[in-house]
Amino acid sequence: MTTTVAPVMPPPPTPGPVDSPRWARPALYGLLLAVGLAYFWNLSASGYANSFYSAAVQAGSQSWKAFFFGSLDSANAITVDKPPAALWPMALSVRLFGLNSWAILAPQVLMGVATAAVLNTAVRRRFGPVAGLIAVGVLALTPVAALMFRFNNPDALLTLLMTVAVWCVLRALEDGRTKWLLWAGAAVGLAFLTKTLQAFLILPPLAVLYAVCAPVPVRKRLGQLALSALTMVVAGGWWVAIVELLPASSRPYVGGSQTNSFLELTFGYNGLGRLNGEETGSVGGRGGGGGGGWGETGIGRMFDSEVGGQIAWLLPAALILLLAGLWLSRKAGRTDSARAAFLAWGGALVMTGAVFSFMAGIFHQYYTVALAPYVAALVAMGAVVLWEERAARWPRAVLAGTVAVTVVWAYVLLGRTPEYLPWLRWAVLVGGLVGAVGLLVVGRVGGRALALAVVGLSFAASLAGPAAYTVSTLNSGHQGSIVTAGPSGGGGMGGPGGGGRGGPGGGPGGAPGGGPDGGGGQRGGTQPPGGMPAAPGGAAPGGAVQGGAVPGGAGAGMRGEGGGGMGGLLNGASVSAEAKALLEKDADDYTWAAAAVGAQNAASYQLATGDPVMAVGGFNGSDPSPTLAQFKKYVAEGKIHYFISRGTGGGVGGGMGGGAGTSSQIAAWVAENFTEVSAGSATFYDLTQPVS
Repeated sequence: MTTTVAPVMPPPPTPGPVDSPRWARPALYGLLLAVGLAYFWNLSASGYANSFYSAAVQAGSQSWKAFFFGSLDSANAITVDKPPAALWPMALSVRLFGLNSWAILAPQVLMGVATAAVLNTAVRRRFGPVAGLIAVGVLALTPVAALMFRFNNPDALLTLLMTVAVWCVLRALEDGRTKWLLWAGAAVGLAFLTKTLQAFLILPPLAVLYAVCAPVPVRKRLGQLALSALTMVVAGGWWVAIVELLPASSRPYVGGSQTNSFLELTFGYNGLGRLNGEETGSVGGRGGGGGGGWGETGIGRMFDSEVGGQIAWLLPAALILLLAGLWLSRKAGRTDSARAAFLAWGGALVMTGAVFSFMAGIFHQYYTVALAPYVAALVAMGAVVLWEERAARWPRAVLAGTVAVTVVWAYVLLGRTPEYLPWLRWAVLVGGLVGAVGLLVVGRVGGRALALAVVGLSFAASLAGPAAYTVSTLNSGHQGSIVTAGPSGGGGMGGPGGGGRGGPGGGPGGAPGGGPDGGGGQRGGTQPPGGMPAAPGGAAPGGAVQGGAVPGGAGAGMRGEGGGGMGGLLNGASVSAEAKALLEKDADDYTWAAAAVGAQNAASYQLATGDPVMAVGGFNGSDPSPTLAQFKKYVAEGKIHYFISRGTGGGVGGGMGGGAGTSSQIAAWVAENFTEVSAGSATFYDLTQPVS
């Protein structure tokens, strides 16, 4: 007698990719090509973009050791305040094509196109080709995406890897195969090597989602998650282990840390300090209690005057459509792939957005590019799902309400820049409301032509605002540490052609800086090396501002200005031909052609000359590297030729470390013991010529 044993659970559904019509693939390729061409447009206008990272890219193209560690100079004095993964593609590009704006920024554009392609694949697989194309369009027309996929900060690679991680988890949820979770873990690990703990923001919702909804037994789910976590640790931890285990004397100082430890940098300055505002080695976030130097915290932060124009155009729509998608799939089985997709993208959006909204430490508007793929996916999926259900009254009502909310919100956002296309806000409002009314009736009256007209009008009105801001972004160069998308005032801190109004918090990777009227608007400048044209308006490749001299001491250079000599914390110095010639003379006889307080200042001279320039104190000038004793030793051994001071009039800049800081001690010692040398409007100290 044979006995049949029932399976423990029903066989899981195996939803494969949705069948695509013949037009789908050419349409996708054409759209991706259009995105690539648009993002490559006017790319060289940004010059060296953020000179902090460009200097590290230059160093990595000259020295494999600098490449590996992410050093700011090829002599390996100190690193950037992030792990180096984002620098590697740019450094390889510069090795191949030489130092120029295109070689530095082209990899970022390609990351933008890759992000769009991955997003399309993830959305199209379950919701069809139309949803995939909508997702690509929404992503490409998000102003902050158009900004950061043409800029050399780490956020472009981080956004790509986060999108890949969500896609891999969704693939794993289809059939429970372990390999997809391993790929997701590897993507998050590489994202950690891009921007440390920000990579982990999406882990809680994705891990819980898989633990609950995967189509395999519970024990297997937990084992798969453990293997994925191990893969993540290996993918992100190998570099950390090497840095921590190597003797400090055999590697550069870890920039942004106070103890020459990458772990301290990860969990302090780049970790908990971002949440509570206590970033050791910086001026502190001062954002607690609902506001402060980094802007108002709270649930409305993503919609305020500084952030709204960057990312929030379709954020209300994404949240509404997330709720609608979850409601439509409320009766589906535990392993339903459509609901899992809404939970994955929605969980990533809510978790990341909540942290950005309430973090009291360093926060910049461009961080929100991480939200762009999540918003795009939710808008595309929700719109398509509701359209398919339009025969019922409430899906039509939700679609119409979403369009109405979107265009009213766009009217508000466009009103924040009243002199920029003043007619557009009214066109968006009227067109969108007409489209919303049409959506209410399109399921009951009219034919295909009317339906297409209503849908086209609704999408055009909903996307017109962000599209205008995106075009403005593409037509402008952006330099410095704080950059914003859209027209002037669209991000609350400046607009095209500049790094913003300054304000606090300018450091790449989160270094603070900037007084209330300091900043990143760039004027003046010099011709960059390699024949690269200067940015419009004469902006220097490093994002320098010509202007008055910046005083030394605590907070020196925070205004982001440079009188041809010392630059600012947010932007570099404008390097004159005389200063360039002075530093290049006999530079090969020294390990460092010069030393300067602050990384942006040092970067400008290094990019202009091609020779290593030591960044005393790292980005803020507050890192204890080198110590005064070490600096004296370097000078005694003839390793540093010049010390870069501020503009005409002598005196040297201190740094964020203040009067008692290491950089201030070095500056004071130099001023007391060495001879001033002028070149153009800049002042240097010749460390081979003691005053005695």
